[in-house]
Amino acid sequence: MQYRLSAPDTLQATIGLPASKSISNRALILHALSQGKSQLSNLSDCDDTRVMIRALNTPQGTIDIQAAGTAMRFLTAYLSVASDNCCLLTGTERMQQRPIRILVDALRSLGARIEYAGNEGFPPLRITGTRLTGNQATLAGNVSSQYISALLMIGPMLPQGLTLRLTGHIISRPYIELTLQLMRDFGARVEWTAADCITAYPGGYQDVSYTVESDWSAASYWYEIMALFRVKNRKEGRREDTIKIELPGLFEKSYQGDSRGATLFARLGVKTQYTPTGIILSSGDTPVSRLEADLIDIPDLAQTFVVTCCLMDIPFRFTGLQSLKIKETDRLAALINELRKLGYALTCEENSTLAWNGERCRAHQAPVISTYEDHRMAMAFAPACLLVPDLCIDKPEVVSKSYPCFWKDLQKAGFHIQEDA
Repeated sequence: MQYRLSAPDTLQATIGLPASKSISNRALILHALSQGKSQLSNLSDCDDTRVMIRALNTPQGTIDIQAAGTAMRFLTAYLSVASDNCCLLTGTERMQQRPIRILVDALRSLGARIEYAGNEGFPPLRITGTRLTGNQATLAGNVSSQYISALLMIGPMLPQGLTLRLTGHIISRPYIELTLQLMRDFGARVEWTAADCITAYPGGYQDVSYTVESDWSAASYWYEIMALFRVKNRKEGRREDTIKIELPGLFEKSYQGDSRGATLFARLGVKTQYTPTGIILSSGDTPVSRLEADLIDIPDLAQTFVVTCCLMDIPFRFTGLQSLKIKETDRLAALINELRKLGYALTCEENSTLAWNGERCRAHQAPVISTYEDHRMAMAFAPACLLVPDLCIDKPEVVSKSYPCFWKDLQKAGFHIQEDA
């Protein structure tokens, strides 16, 4: 299935974003560890959260988390401390190609009983829950923050707690801080005891009610729409003040590191107004002529910024993208391939930097964007229809992983979507 997209001439919309997947999945693990009965409100309705809920409700036998990387990492740690439990944790073919040895080794050092049921170092995993007697682990600071968060969240359940030392440069700090803050919200005692060391003290969690805030990463696609709408209006001689997007449920003081996207989008001409109930997007200052940024703390926004800058003809250099190679797809290669279809020749350096110096190549007529089973590829490229006529998105259903109502919300905002066979 493909969607052929066309854009409206103006936009005035209020969009109800999905709840934060990052917060939802952490809250579900913490709620389960507390054996809580209180309510979790406004949980994400995405695939990743659904498989997490299903796994926590039936944590035995074969657990298929499909393509949910967060669920794979978090459940590997959670199931290791679920006493008298034995299960096989598996996923899609792509999930079985995503490395997990770092986390498994750390858990084994604490006493976990985990075996590889397939290729060494990769899912599926056979996990037997047990009482972990270790209390110290070490991880490289430049690994996925989900490994770090998975270990930290089980820390208060260990008899002696957990001291986790991070070596080298620590990436994705906002996601680590998000985990620590949520652990505290659920009653745990956890703190940085040194610049490279986090201690989770024993004592477990409390049963508390919790409401999840809206998702800042989902908001990034509406920021992109605002930025590209401004370019479209200038080309067509329309006024810029006809565009306004309201996004309830987002706040300036957010737990989510992706809220930093608002600051970067300000440099691309998008103004953010904070209100008591959310944010309003409108045209802001003149965009910069070139954008350079380290996205190591906000890798999930990389695709959004790369596509936006290309379509705005703003050369860029984005560093800190090493984690993109082991996401749902190799996002570095995917971005290079698909932007060539739109006429942009990107370069990749050392598997961690994407750059565009303004070089163009021959664009495809009526381009079809491949999504690589990656929700963010679909959503980051969809706004390009504002400037690329007859743009098609292949396998658009992948958005269900994090933003199931994305296409409905686009239609609500006036975009036309035609389904092609």
